[in-house]
Amino acid sequence: MLKGFKEFILRGNVIDLAVAVVIGVAFGSVVKAFVDNLITPLIAAIFGKPDFAGLAFTINGSIFKYGLFINAVVTFVLVAAAVYFVVVAPMNKLAERRARGADPEAKKCSECLSEIPYGAHKCAFCGSEQHDAAPA
Repeated sequence: MLKGFKEFILRGNVIDLAVAVVIGVAFGSVVKAFVDNLITPLIAAIFGKPDFAGLAFTINGSIFKYGLFINAVVTFVLVAAAVYFVVVAPMNKLAERRARGADPEAKKCSECLSEIPYGAHKCAFCGSEQHDAAPA
């Protein structure tokens, strides 16, 4: 049982996930500091409030701190934007570039138009010889 647990923990995916979580937490705190110390005061200066955290209203003795919610929404939007523009968009561009330069994986048979592996010399479906079939 311990051997299986050790193999599970030392598997590459688990370690990668642990590193991603640690980096994500650190990145989240950097973005939160950016929002709390730069963005929130900038937006609050435009609307005349020094900090969103102080925004609240009371109904029957219950305090609704909607300013903290606004801070959380701004933080979430900035984290999502940063992850998209720093990680997702560049990775999509890289994958697109790699796919453009890669050899095609399949081609169409010149006789039956079935999709066959690019390097095939004979069609698996109709048995015809493949010499000049175009990539699919």
